[in-house]
Amino acid sequence: MNAAEDSLTITLEAICDTFSSLLWDIEYYKCGSFEVYIAANPQNVDIFQPGRIVGRDDDSQHFGIIESVLINTDVENGDYLTVKGRFLMCLLERRIIHPTYNVTAEKAYSEIIREVVTQNTLLSDNRRIPGLFLGTVSGTCWEQTTTLQISYANLMEWVYTICEKIGGTANIRLVKDIGEQYRMVFDLSEGTDRSLMQEDNPHIIFSDAYSNLLSFSYAADASVQRNFAYIFGQGKGEERKRTTYFIDTEPTYLDRYELYVDADDISETEQVEGETVPIPEEKYINLLKTRGSENLVDPKTASESEIAANNSQYVYNRDYYVGDYVTVEHKRFGMIQPKIQLIGMIEAFDQNGRSLTPTFKEG
Repeated sequence: MNAAEDSLTITLEAICDTFSSLLWDIEYYKCGSFEVYIAANPQNVDIFQPGRIVGRDDDSQHFGIIESVLINTDVENGDYLTVKGRFLMCLLERRIIHPTYNVTAEKAYSEIIREVVTQNTLLSDNRRIPGLFLGTVSGTCWEQTTTLQISYANLMEWVYTICEKIGGTANIRLVKDIGEQYRMVFDLSEGTDRSLMQEDNPHIIFSDAYSNLLSFSYAADASVQRNFAYIFGQGKGEERKRTTYFIDTEPTYLDRYELYVDADDISETEQVEGETVPIPEEKYINLLKTRGSENLVDPKTASESEIAANNSQYVYNRDYYVGDYVTVEHKRFGMIQPKIQLIGMIEAFDQNGRSLTPTFKEG
């Protein structure tokens, strides 16, 4: 991959069809990753170099950048390369949000994220990510509106914070133009509800009764939750601007888990037509509440399973995708999760064949 100003040139260096193992980890609320374990020889050492792109001919949505290469030599077991990297969204990790982005009038989350990405990756010559373009927006979650102010946060981490808050995801895919010219396209999307709790789409049910749930684990942790925020903005002592935030009904007694949010970085002024003017107090308080909402933590529930990779009933990336809501049940334990989100899928290929290990999260 060669990047120059606003163009991106990608040339095919090799096709790898023989390896010891491949892990392809697609995530919904964070940047996905990959790992290739392959014999170490001069040819492979020359091919697998940091900065190069790894793709799969059966996945047009995810492309990885090699970030690390480890060579291990062993007289008995042979020499091996461990090649690791993350998908193209990791490019946004190379930027922070600067200058301050401020919205004091309600605006859709899709517009906010696209404007922040434009401001920090598409405009300035030195900060531009060559070949990156804004893509599509799909899903009603992105129509939600808010006010906010953000500065100096890591761009990729902030984008995924917003995604987890509203239930959407972000991805960068490659699109071929002419010859060896490519574009990197930044998309926003939302998973589909395929659970028993709806009737618009065919139901996806993973169950030991259907022989498509090979293993099952479930964990719940209520200690991590935080559902009531005290947010403090600019000012000193008793003059410091402050507010609180909670969802719907204020939690009380043993159901109340408080946290402190330091929002001193949220400025009380904004730029309007080149002039610095104070933000009205009501709008400033709304900015503080938005920051507080981003810091609340739900009770931690996670479910990991191994599902039948070759089951013809439901085919991964045809009948269901990462981000979708499905139903998981384990009849032997009398457990059912009627609507649970598939937030990650590790697809593994090795000498034993192909396996699928999903990660679920309560919706």
